[in-house]
Amino acid sequence: MIIKLYNDNPNVREVRRIADALRDGEVLILPTDTLYAFACSMEHKRAVEEIAQLKGFKIKQAKYSMLCSDLSMASEYVRAMDRDTFALLKRALPGPFTFIMEASGAVPRNYQNQNHTIGIRVPECNIARAIIEELGLPLICTSVRPLGDSGDESENYTDPELIHDRFGHRVWAVVDGGIADDQPSTVIDCSDGIELVRQGKGEIDI
Repeated sequence: MIIKLYNDNPNVREVRRIADALRDGEVLILPTDTLYAFACSMEHKRAVEEIAQLKGFKIKQAKYSMLCSDLSMASEYVRAMDRDTFALLKRALPGPFTFIMEASGAVPRNYQNQNHTIGIRVPECNIARAIIEELGLPLICTSVRPLGDSGDESENYTDPELIHDRFGHRVWAVVDGGIADDQPSTVIDCSDGIELVRQGKGEIDI
């Protein structure tokens, strides 16, 4: 199933329908401000395991991000930030960045990396943020692009119709927000100082 939403004004009824499906433990594919992503509610461990299977890795090896609607929501799931880190996130978000942060006790261990960190995202995408706001909880997500993909066939992971052809039978729905960017987010590790891990779409002085 494909659900078409427009980023400028996401349909409220469809957003509620999607949020209800997430509450029921469904997995879907949605747009962000970078790549399309597999996503589910953080409340459903089984759904997170399904995403690991879709991505082709073991759940303990997964590198998930937590999609939040705003910085206030994100701050509930990370340890207290120092002034410089908070100022950096406030400048960058919402935007195409993933910030690796020390996870708070509110984040289930299954979603944390081995060093007890989690990737935090607040995408500059009205569709994603509207769904998260309606759900009232962060989404656990990872991009639909396979690990190690060179990007030579990026249309397979940026075009929602092609994504649906590939994964539609394995997820509840593909949320069509138009053709996506083919660049991943910029990753900045803030768990021990501030360090650029991967340069992607987002650019900011650190």
